[in-house]
Amino acid sequence: MNSYQLFRHSRIRLALWYALVMGGILGLSGFGVYRSLIQSNWTAMEREMESIAGTLHDSLEPMLPQSGDPTGVLRQIFPDLCLQGQPCNHHPTLIQRHTIGISDRSTYYIRVFNHRGELLAFSPNHPLPLPQTLNPTPWQTFRSARGTRYHQFTTILHSGKVNPQTPMHLDDSWGYIQIGRTLATFDAEVNRMRWILGLGFPLALGLVVLAGWWLSGLAMQPIYQSYQKQQQFTANAAHELRSPLATLLATIEAILRVPPSHPHQMQMVLQTLERQGRRLSHLIADLLFLSTLEHQSSSQTFEPCCLNDLINDLTEEYAELATVGEINLIHQVPPVEIYVLGHESQLYRLVSNLMANAIQYTPKAGEVVVRLMVRDRTVLITVQDTGIGIAPAEQTRIFERFYRVDGDRSRQTGGTGLGLAMAQAIAHHHQGSLTVKSELGKGSIFTLQLPFFNGLTRRSVNKPTHKGIDNSQEFF
Repeated sequence: MNSYQLFRHSRIRLALWYALVMGGILGLSGFGVYRSLIQSNWTAMEREMESIAGTLHDSLEPMLPQSGDPTGVLRQIFPDLCLQGQPCNHHPTLIQRHTIGISDRSTYYIRVFNHRGELLAFSPNHPLPLPQTLNPTPWQTFRSARGTRYHQFTTILHSGKVNPQTPMHLDDSWGYIQIGRTLATFDAEVNRMRWILGLGFPLALGLVVLAGWWLSGLAMQPIYQSYQKQQQFTANAAHELRSPLATLLATIEAILRVPPSHPHQMQMVLQTLERQGRRLSHLIADLLFLSTLEHQSSSQTFEPCCLNDLINDLTEEYAELATVGEINLIHQVPPVEIYVLGHESQLYRLVSNLMANAIQYTPKAGEVVVRLMVRDRTVLITVQDTGIGIAPAEQTRIFERFYRVDGDRSRQTGGTGLGLAMAQAIAHHHQGSLTVKSELGKGSIFTLQLPFFNGLTRRSVNKPTHKGIDNSQEFF
């Protein structure tokens, strides 16, 4: 399986796992909301029924007779109810329809029982058939012959003319009243919620799958790019190592073939062997140095470094190389010392690489200028040359490892394509940045930006004290 297929399968698995997890979360959340809504509606309905039953209970008990035929009393109290065993003439007046506190007669119904559980009166709209005997269970839910569900509440009624000296027991009840209601609207609302969940959940799950595919692509993209860079780095490193290794092997074979009677030839071959070995050693050292920079923290064992001394030392070091190449090497350093926090050896290597490249690719009679300045609490080091320049398309890639603008030219000068990569890695390690501006045939300007460190004066390093640096001032 190639790398593309591997990452594609990984992306598919990641998207599926994301969809599975999010689908489970959405499913549980939707079911929880569904159950919560049903429970809240059911509780509100039962509270309403209890409220109606309590209103009827408190209104009827003072009017109930302790004994005797309750028919006349019920007809007086409930003009809207039908009496058991008598014709049901349902023609109540507007006032009578509101005497029992129920305005929605199509939803609620009432049934009244005596203390023996015999049905006395009932609403004309009560579901048929209902049992004629009492079931004293407080809450009941049942289904009618037509399939409509009903829910009813039963409470006890006592006579309002009870002797206060006589203790009241449950057996002393006058009778019972039942308040019931149809669950058609409740079931319709439940069905609507089920349809919403049934249609909405697959749609939401589809959106989750699409989002998972997109997010997995975003998550896998840097990994895939890193993997590609690693593959490219491995291929480039193998290519760079193969050349000196091949030379070493060829030199060793030549040594084996040189007769002992020709020591001068042996000396030349050994020199070639030493040169290729050093080249190989430098390449491996550079790779290890880059790897070390990637794993170090950005502020590990940083110390104050004086950039004035650093640039002065490098200018002296490269003066001879510039003279040989007939290049005018100029350095512009302010009189006030400028400090940054960092590794002096790494910063030395960074600026050294920039200066070496500028001198190496600047033709005769050219000029290389190194400037040090402070601007807005930022230290700037610029290395400007009048060399061959870099094409705009190449400027975004020159900091890549092993990348060469002109591979043949770099190999002739001994470069490996790691100098600028190391320079940028050192700049990032010091919380800075390294940028380039270049134009073909006119030269390049490399700019290093580092955080300015103002916590150290010259007195702290046993030198004469100078006034502090004005961070808004630009030198040169």
